[in-house]
Amino acid sequence: MFLCFMVSESLNVPFLILFSMREYKIKRGHNPDISQLVKQYYGVSGDITEGIEFSAEGVGSVSMKQDKKRLIVDIVPPKTVSDDYAVIKKWNDFLLDATGKNAKERRKDMSKMK
Repeated sequence: MFLCFMVSESLNVPFLILFSMREYKIKRGHNPDISQLVKQYYGVSGDITEGIEFSAEGVGSVSMKQDKKRLIVDIVPPKTVSDDYAVIKKWNDFLLDATGKNAKERRKDMSKMK
């Protein structure tokens, strides 16, 4: 886990965000084509089992790999972030479709892993 110093574009206020590599468990019985979801949401194609790297507006540089029933995501945030809610909504919608779990369920899983 590491700290990142960010500046909001619209508010021009600095703030700190913690980033680290995250593992998201895929819900039992949920078998999405994550490569297709990445293409649908972010326009990037590739083999998710080998790993995909792309840059997403408002999210930063994303490295993603599927390992059996988990999705491993590493994000390097951009220098400045947008406080646009649509960016967060798009990311959460992608994770819901990819893992079958909503934000509350993912947060609960993360607290179990620590």
